[in-house]
Amino acid sequence: MSSIVNRKSQLATAISALVLSLGAGQAVATGFQLNENSASGLGNAFAGGAAATDDVSTMWSNPAAISQFPRTQAAQAIHIITPSIKFSNNASLPAANQPLGGDGGDAGGYNFVPNLYLSVPINTQWTFGIGINAPFGLTTEYDDGWLGRYQAKKSQIQTINVNPVLSWKATPTLAIGAGVNYQYLKATLTNNANYSGALLSAAGGAGIAPGSPTFNAIAGATSGLDSDVQVKGEDGAWGWNIGFAWDATPQLRAGFSYRSQMKYDVSGNIDFSNPTVVLPPGTSPQLAGTIAALSAGVNQRALYNRSVTSDITLPAIANLSMLYRLNSRWDVMADIQYTGWSSIPELKFVPTDGSVLPATPLNWDDSYKFSVGATYKANEVWKARVGIAFDQTPVTNAPTTRLPDSDRWWLAFGGEYKWSPTLKLDTGVAYIIGDNTNFNRNEGSTASYGLVNGDFEASTWILSLQATMTF
Repeated sequence: MSSIVNRKSQLATAISALVLSLGAGQAVATGFQLNENSASGLGNAFAGGAAATDDVSTMWSNPAAISQFPRTQAAQAIHIITPSIKFSNNASLPAANQPLGGDGGDAGGYNFVPNLYLSVPINTQWTFGIGINAPFGLTTEYDDGWLGRYQAKKSQIQTINVNPVLSWKATPTLAIGAGVNYQYLKATLTNNANYSGALLSAAGGAGIAPGSPTFNAIAGATSGLDSDVQVKGEDGAWGWNIGFAWDATPQLRAGFSYRSQMKYDVSGNIDFSNPTVVLPPGTSPQLAGTIAALSAGVNQRALYNRSVTSDITLPAIANLSMLYRLNSRWDVMADIQYTGWSSIPELKFVPTDGSVLPATPLNWDDSYKFSVGATYKANEVWKARVGIAFDQTPVTNAPTTRLPDSDRWWLAFGGEYKWSPTLKLDTGVAYIIGDNTNFNRNEGSTASYGLVNGDFEASTWILSLQATMTF
């Protein structure tokens, strides 16, 4: 029984690590943040986002900016995001009584992220707006049977944020904005559990000595068995955002915005699909009975379904931006973005059945993203954009298999075509390349979860399309 209890503790560590995936799909900013909020902004790598006034999509970066639009304006954007996440094995080790497995293939894939924004002037001083977007998310999935299957297989995160705002033009050169946010989060996370290892652990707890003929017979008859584990959770949270935009001179515009933390009380379930133990021909009735008893114990006291909750605080975000008009054709811009990732010091699940799961410490650091860009106005119809950014990772300790995060560089370009006085079309393209991540992780037990030792390479292509209508 003590071994089964130990197995539950090991499993609890893995489940606690799974909570990370409530925001840990391979997003295209560091941590698990999605910066893709407009096609026009993507072309500049979102440099100058809180100071930009290209269109109503700037609302996400700064609610004050919509005071610049004297007519009703709507923007719809779609972002096609294709991350590539590949692992190269160096010295990985298999879990107990299991084959090692493969490298996992490409865990990225095609993802589609939409945005929708609307601004409506109330009078010459006040403007109402509403934005709907997805600030966190994406999906990663490793191949079946990969060597890290006991740590992560699939992570699917979906969020939607609804953000009504008001902007007040306090003076001809100063605007102030504020809004409320409702954000809904849903996650589905999967991995395998080492069922063969759990049986051997239970055998040791039942007094069957490791290395004994009976123990070795159990190992030989039950090798390579896996359980499928699925974690689902969801919740909604409220937050707020503020911003100001200041025309310091006719050429220089500055902006600042702040988004509050989002505090979730996630409710979810952990479900196990345990295998049926099929014994080889010729297995003795005594050994078959022993294995059946061990399997029943694992199913009832270790790998069993339960409901859980988890308190998670997603980080505050602040932007300080500048846009300078060099002349009638050229604008240059810069941006500093702060993300308060230290709001997640640990991850912890609390089962509703009274059992205890240990916390998983993260100790992430707050991080910064620095970007610069330029826009060239060729004529009244065409604009071209370019930008570069450095995105700092908050992961200072060992990364997880679900989030092999690293510092990243953005290279972006885009353009605008003014179809008519009331319709303009924007596109943006970005390539994001991360540093190689040296990886060495066993979630506390190589016997239970294997040792994943090697290197991760990650990169992302983004194509964004946007249509903006003025009414």
